[in-house]
Amino acid sequence: MNTASPSDVSTDRYDRCIAASKRVRWDIDSDVIRGRSFDATQKFLPDGLTLLGGAHWLSAEEKRHLSQIQGRTYANMFGLVERFIDAKILEITQHHWLGDQTALEALVRFSDEELKHQELFRRIELLIADGMPAGYSFAWDPNTIGASVLSKSTWAVLGLTLLIELFSQAHYRESIEPDVELSPLFKDVFLFHWKEESQHAILDELEWVRVDSALSEQARDIAVDELIELILAVDGIVQSQANADCSYFKMSCARPLDDAEEAHLQTLLRKAYRSQYILSGARHAGFVKVLSRLTTHAQKERFFATIEKLA
Repeated sequence: MNTASPSDVSTDRYDRCIAASKRVRWDIDSDVIRGRSFDATQKFLPDGLTLLGGAHWLSAEEKRHLSQIQGRTYANMFGLVERFIDAKILEITQHHWLGDQTALEALVRFSDEELKHQELFRRIELLIADGMPAGYSFAWDPNTIGASVLSKSTWAVLGLTLLIELFSQAHYRESIEPDVELSPLFKDVFLFHWKEESQHAILDELEWVRVDSALSEQARDIAVDELIELILAVDGIVQSQANADCSYFKMSCARPLDDAEEAHLQTLLRKAYRSQYILSGARHAGFVKVLSRLTTHAQKERFFATIEKLA
């Protein structure tokens, strides 16, 4: 019979995250980049994420270029969201300052790793930009977006964070790692990113549950609405970026696109970005399990009614 208390179980999970963090620790230069650059003849993102497999009206070269554009945006999106994720993790460490030092160490390591990830994605943007035509735009300011996200409740921010970090793992395991046609450097970026995000998702869940335990029913109901607001804000960002990436492809494509092709591409990119950044996280079994544990049936239904409208 297991006689461990909930606090003992939580401390053990924090401790295992620390052990994993120590075991997989990596360096940007010596482990990931290793003096390499990106090869313009290789894909960055797989068809399972780009949704380009069925775009028969595009040539193989055009699909490859679009995979590189989507891959560039994919890396920049992680650099963007990790700004507010790290800020929130630093904020919630205060709840453990004079308490569970194991939890504190796990979260401090989390924050340190997120700072490293931001630096990694800044470096990757420079490397990708060096080999692609001028004119690409990713105009989102991480501090402005971060301030907007952090204006919401910690419950809502942790829910969004868990969603993001679960989809990053699923994308790597299910789509990026198995694709032998992808750039080895791009694959390595997300291999090493995945190694540390695996611990982060566990910590997100632990902290989300901890924060939830102190909420009133009324506060939780408001927090669910805030999480929905954050999802819709993410949708606004990715839809706008899809339009920007469509314009960049049209400008950098070796041939002119007619109006029908441009409209079709814009629709495809919007669908791909919603799938990548929202649906694959919101529908992840791990996210659904935790959200179901923390919310009432009505609250859960309200959340997923919004998600299905985006599908």
